Amino acid sequence: MSEQQHEEVRWRVEWSVDKYREDFRSADEAGQAGFLPYERVTGKGNLLMYGGASNIWQYLLGNGTGTAAQTLTFFNNANAHIGIGDSSTAEAATHTDLQAATNKVRVAMDATYPTHTPGTTSGAATITFVVTAGSGVANFAWQEFGIFNGSSGGRMLNRKVANLGTKATGSWVLTITVTLA
Repeated sequence: MSEQQHEEVRWRVEWSVDKYREDFRSADEAGQAGFLPYERVTGKGNLLMYGGASNIWQYLLGNGTGTAAQTLTFFNNANAHIGIGDSSTAEAATHTDLQAATNKVRVAMDATYPTHTPGTTSGAATITFVVTAGSGVANFAWQEFGIFNGSSGGRMLNRKVANLGTKATGSWVLTITVTLA
């Protein structure tokens, strides 16, 4: 009798924050203007929320909506946001929102994000979310972040607690890449 083979699927996340002294609206605008970040913070890992996992399965079943901030709203450009907050409370898969009491905000996706390349190559296992927080947006200690399917309400896909620094001015670009591998 032969042993059955199986593969574990892993939720792998890489993230980065590019910090700019200049104020602009999107990462594309920064690139076109030739701005260079004064600092880059990178890391790996986050926690998939039970609610986020449920959405993935529901989408596979053909359930979902384009209507903003509903439980099964799609994580597309019109609806996806990255939430940023100042809580250092540890991640728990049962969380439904960031844990910050006051200093938290959800930032809409930059144009064309999230991005995903369909197909059957390794790139097809990845999706990338990017937001730009310009001057006046999220000017507090960045201690937690997560992906949401609405500007309020809706579902949280994942959450990460990490000290990314304190934003006071300029634009910070947060990129989160999720790979199932």
